[in-house]
Parts: sequence; structure tokens; C-alpha cells
Amino acid sequence: MMFPRTLTQPLISNGYTLNPENVGWLEPSDPTTSRRLLWQQYQEQGYLWLKGLLDREDVLAFRRRFFETFRETGLVASGSNALQGLYAGADAKVLVHPNKILLEVVRWAAFEAFCLSAPIIEFYEDFLEGSVYLHKRKIVRFTKPHDPKCTMPHYDLIYLRGGTERVVTSWIPIGDIPVEMGGLAYLEKSHHWGRRKEAEFNRMNANLSRAEQINPYNPNMDAETPIGADVNALAERAGGRWLIADYEAGDMVVHDPYFVHTSTVNNDAQGRIRLSTDIRYQRVRDEIDPRWQNHWSFDDML
Repeated sequence: MMFPRTLTQPLISNGYTLNPENVGWLEPSDPTTSRRLLWQQYQEQGYLWLKGLLDREDVLAFRRRFFETFRETGLVASGSNALQGLYAGADAKVLVHPNKILLEVVRWAAFEAFCLSAPIIEFYEDFLEGSVYLHKRKIVRFTKPHDPKCTMPHYDLIYLRGGTERVVTSWIPIGDIPVEMGGLAYLEKSHHWGRRKEAEFNRMNANLSRAEQINPYNPNMDAETPIGADVNALAERAGGRWLIADYEAGDMVVHDPYFVHTSTVNNDAQGRIRLSTDIRYQRVRDEIDPRWQNHWSFDDML
């Protein structure tokens, strides 16, 4: 078991500093635990932090490949080891727009193979008790050091209402991501609160067309901050703490579609770019949201 440690600096998310009393630590899970116990943990916690599910060297190889390609943007420090993903600095000249590279990466056969690697598929076919479908819309995210913009607090079903609610997200750190690098923070047991919030949205959207009901930008919602940006206020409303972790290459977090999460500022002392991917799986026989059957693009509004 991993034990909490003292943080070296405050955690900041979209301009809000997390109060220490609103911060806790994720509980790790052993991937070899029985399906019954993992499912019980998932239902109780809203997540599983699966330690070492993936081969560490495979994850680091993908990180190296990504940053070798990402050098084209001018954002990777010249002459540095690609595996480190060192940021070139705020004064770096952008040579190629980063989204151009991301649009290519999410279409790589190598990325598809990474998402369909045996440890992931074997886990999900056991966990979901059937053949699984990988959503085509897959996202690779990078976060520069000291960038104040973070992932806004949300739960995934806000953007996935057009299919089954039994969809599961994998968040995978591509490299070691200690807390100071700004990995995901999860709002403790907020999957219960998220279900109540979604029921509220459903009541508000009842008179809208089906297309508008599943649209996160419909007239009754502000998809930029669908449940608010103030992480401390959300902790009070949902009655839980923001759970953080020192993630390592090889880990995979599995979270419920109603589970609220956000990210914090990357304040890595070494100046490394944070890299991660979030991908979704479900049983293939369940209803699939058609909007997620296309590759990610920066203007797809999801």
C-alpha cells in the first residue's frame, strides 16, 4: 500500500487553490484481485487505481515516441532526451501547432495498438463480463509546466449521453506523474452526487429535442463549466475530498462515468511536460454514442 506524503506546494486548479482539508489520497488496487472484489471497490469508490497493470517499458516507449514527434512543435527542449519530455520554456517559438501533432497521434496505428494492448482488453472483458468496444474518439493530452489552464471539473457522461451509461473511462499516465505535475484529482465518492446532478439536468432538458438533450452545450447548460470551477465549493457540495496520487508509468485509473474529476497545474520542478491519455470502453452489445465513433479533433465540441 502507498502512503500519503507531505505536499511540497499548494495545488491549484483553474485559479482555485485547494484547501488542505479538501485533499485526500487515492487508494491503489491490485489488478490481480478477483473481478468480484474489484467490481465492489469500483461501485463503492467510483474508481480503481490499478497499479502496474501495463508494462512500464511499453508505456515509456510510447512516451519517447510521442516526444520525438512532438519536437516538431518547438516545445521540447533542444538536445534533451525525448523520454524526459522537457519543456523548451515560455519563450519557445512554436514551429508547428501542437494540435496538428495530436491529430496525427490519435490516428497512429501504434496508439491504437497501445489502447488495445492485452492487459487492457483482458481486464475489461473480465470486468465488464463480455466483449468490449474501444471508442474511436481517443484523447492524448499534454500539459506544459505552469500553464494555469486545467481540465475543468466534470463527469464524463455530460459528454457521453448518447449511449449506454455503462461506459468506463481509462485514464493512463504516459510516464511518471507525481502530484506536482498535475495529474487527475478525483472528488471522493462523487459518482453518487454526479448521478443526482445528471437527474437534475435531465429534468431541465426534458422539453428539448433528443439531439439537444445529449448536447453538453444546450441552453440549460454551460459546458465550459458544467458543474462549476470552484473545487472547494464542489467539495462542500458533494461532501468529499479531492483525491490525488503519485501516478507511475504502468498504472491505469478506471473511473465511473458520473465520477467528478479535474486536474491541477503542472508545477514540476524539472520542467517536464505532463502526458496522459483518456480512452473509453464499454460492452460492444450496449448502445454506443455515435458522436464518439470518430477520431478526436480539437473542434468536435465534446
